[in-house]
Amino acid sequence: MKALICNQPGEFAYITTEKPQPAPQRAIIQIKRIGICGTDLHAFEGTQPFFQYPRILGHELSGILVEADNAPEFTKGEAVTFIPYFSCGTCIACRSGKPNCCTQIQVCGVHIDGGMVEYLSVPSSTLIHGQGLSFDELALVEPLAIGAHGIRRANVIAGEYVLVIGAGPIGLGAMEFARIAGGKVIALDINEHRLRFCQNKLGVAHTVNALDTDVVEQLAEITQGDMPTVVIDATGSLKAINNGFRYMAHGARYILIGLQKGDIAFSHPEFHKREGTLMSSRNATRQDFEHVISCLKNKDIDPTTYITHRVPFDEVKNQFESWLNPENGVIKAMVELP
Repeated sequence: MKALICNQPGEFAYITTEKPQPAPQRAIIQIKRIGICGTDLHAFEGTQPFFQYPRILGHELSGILVEADNAPEFTKGEAVTFIPYFSCGTCIACRSGKPNCCTQIQVCGVHIDGGMVEYLSVPSSTLIHGQGLSFDELALVEPLAIGAHGIRRANVIAGEYVLVIGAGPIGLGAMEFARIAGGKVIALDINEHRLRFCQNKLGVAHTVNALDTDVVEQLAEITQGDMPTVVIDATGSLKAINNGFRYMAHGARYILIGLQKGDIAFSHPEFHKREGTLMSSRNATRQDFEHVISCLKNKDIDPTTYITHRVPFDEVKNQFESWLNPENGVIKAMVELP
């Protein structure tokens, strides 16, 4: 079968590899859609933490179930997606109901080879029913679950201001689930095209350009002087993360969904006097996936509006680098397989 491998930063190659064979406790999916996410882009750039080359990328996936062992509720031929974080089941995190941050976690397309292939073998326990959703929608469940998990970590209360820094697909998902939780969303980004998308497609009432010199003043005006009580970083930018501490209300929660390689830095006195809460949000759980699918079925979210670029699998190598250029207006690129 054909696969696309990232040999080193900036270098893709199509290869022929063995088609996966049936195995105990494993399922085989014929891949139909591959969503391109920030992790894939960062891996191509060489800026993704916890990453080794060569690697087959891809973890925002959907397809057709062709084989499955010990998956009695699933039927061959049905549309599926899966939870692409493979956990050990025995470590402290897994025993505590947090397999998303398992000490031995293997994320598909990051720690192990992923879904830029024609067929992929995954643990049967990770399968998710399609429930009538399209392949496009199913491929977008995972990035939406990332945002949903961050909002669940934040414990958003109806009526409070939620500032989401970064209007890429993960940030958009965080905005959607903050809205569903009853939060009043503020979008912050340096890209005016994405800020307009937040207004026109998501109905976000308040947007701020992070390049403005008066960001703090704008946030204070929007929140009637209080500042946001929830701040979400979905950028993975060190500068953006460090700036986020300045935007917190007293008593606020700051949730880091984005990830970068460096050390964050902030004023301890300023953070301390606010009695701020800082937490990370890693991956997502089955509960988050189920919440996302429920919202999709109820039409609370239409993530297909995020898809700005489509490309056949055979053309990914030639087009991938262009998706790094903000001038191309990429929000979500979707790869299609026959």
